[in-house]
Amino acid sequence: MALLSVVSYQTVLKHLQETKMKSFVVICLFALVAIASARPENSHYTDRYDNVDLDEILSNRRLLVPYINCVLDLGKCSADGKELKAHIQEALEQNCEKCTEAQKSGTRKVIGHLINKEADYWEQLKAKFDPEHKYVLKYEKDLRIVAGH
Repeated sequence: MALLSVVSYQTVLKHLQETKMKSFVVICLFALVAIASARPENSHYTDRYDNVDLDEILSNRRLLVPYINCVLDLGKCSADGKELKAHIQEALEQNCEKCTEAQKSGTRKVIGHLINKEADYWEQLKAKFDPEHKYVLKYEKDLRIVAGH
């Protein structure tokens, strides 16, 4: 009878160990999936403001100047101004890698407008975000195309 108890105990113990191992593997798989899905592989900046009418803003200094002042820390920021300000340095450094197509197109339009029609503000923005001129030089060809030169 004692032999039967030992065999039963060993069988139960082996089953528990296999169950624990299977549970551990399942938990690890779930953790791996959670980590992988939480990691922003191909993340983009929010597209919430992609439909803003840039032509209206660029053609109206009353609308444009507050955005510029926000980015330059010279005035209050709207929600979309805060979003722009939060990501402008990273976007500049990473060639707008996380930008949507609408943001890339809008950036070119805004830069062209600033270079051509708001040179003073353009100089202030360069001084703040690119004092060493490494990005202006890096993207000079694109900037000249945007500016129409």
